[in-house]
Amino acid sequence: MAGRNSNGRSSIYEGGDGYWHGRVTIGTKDNGKSDRRHVSAKTKAEVTKKVRNLEKLRDQGNIPKAGQRYRVHDWLTYWAENIALPPNISENTHAGYEVNVRVHLIPGVGEHWLDKLAAEHLEKLYAKMMGAGSSAGTAHYVHRTIRAALNEAKRRGHITQNPALLAKTPKLSDDEAEPYSVAEVRRLLALVAERRNGVRWVVALALGLRQGEALGLKWEHVDLDTGLLRVRRNRLRPKYEHGCRVPCGRKPGYCPDRKQVRADTGPTKSRAGRRVVGLPDPLIVLLKVHQEKQEAERAAARQLWHDEGWVFAKPDGKPLNPGTDYHEWKALIGEAGLPDRRLHDARHTAATVLAILSVPTPTAMSIMGWSSAGMAARYQHVLNSIRKGVADQVGGLLWDSPADGSADERPDNE
Repeated sequence: MAGRNSNGRSSIYEGGDGYWHGRVTIGTKDNGKSDRRHVSAKTKAEVTKKVRNLEKLRDQGNIPKAGQRYRVHDWLTYWAENIALPPNISENTHAGYEVNVRVHLIPGVGEHWLDKLAAEHLEKLYAKMMGAGSSAGTAHYVHRTIRAALNEAKRRGHITQNPALLAKTPKLSDDEAEPYSVAEVRRLLALVAERRNGVRWVVALALGLRQGEALGLKWEHVDLDTGLLRVRRNRLRPKYEHGCRVPCGRKPGYCPDRKQVRADTGPTKSRAGRRVVGLPDPLIVLLKVHQEKQEAERAAARQLWHDEGWVFAKPDGKPLNPGTDYHEWKALIGEAGLPDRRLHDARHTAATVLAILSVPTPTAMSIMGWSSAGMAARYQHVLNSIRKGVADQVGGLLWDSPADGSADERPDNE
């Protein structure tokens, strides 16, 4: 039997079992002991090749960390419950990660060993999701979730490469969000004029506040004397736990003794989201009327009123639920006979109005809460009325014959 090398050098020797063995020093374990990895083969040449490959990976820093070996479901569970948590990420982002892990990733790829997960496994999962009716957007969200989880696993040395970076994702639709026209916006404004909390939709269409920003407004954020509104918080979707002593058999949200475990609001989406927005005079008038109506509701509710200061509240003063708010939007546009579009498209509409008014991009960024100028290209759209106006201007320049003969003018550089 060949002798073993000491002082940290790799060893190759023939064992009593008839196999050749190799041991490579990788580093130090968490407990301070030397981390020596073992390989074996039937021939000395084979084991030598394995030792050299292991040394190469060690020198490149691509050796998996010694210790616990995770299955994908174990790592995803640990990551979602201990790493990807507020305040490092928002409450809404964490809720989305939790759903993607529980509903899609663990059932789809959870039984694979973490260091054996391949891009092909993820691509098959995305294809299976699409085949079951999920949208490309949902598949992309799941992809971003597993990519984030595996990035952390790689950073901690549990894997040497992130397969999500190699996986191909379904192609997203290039369909552009269509804002409502000015005439359609006016039709909506007329419809909500006498509705309870109707001014909530005016705020969406005129100011472009995100849903969470609008529902997170409190009266302390609105100065009707100076005509300024301060966006400071974002309404979160409620999350509940069971409060019943005897299991009620219902989901937590429908438990008679449910307990809310998530705060009503969280920080805005980004630092740029914390902003001050000017209020048009007609909107100031509508907000004053809305405030008077809410005061009347407060008086009628008496001791049942929850004095929490929400601008848009339920009849008992509690904050509006984002889910209920979404369904009300869908019912509203259906009643108005308008094309079925997302609630977020109201934000595109407000951004496009700023483009129609030729508001400079830096000012539009401040009003909309964009963190980069590139968001203008995503949210501001060219309406058909603008296209027709430009076409008329081109027609007037090329085909009309001005009496002063200016059509014969040439550029200065010709």
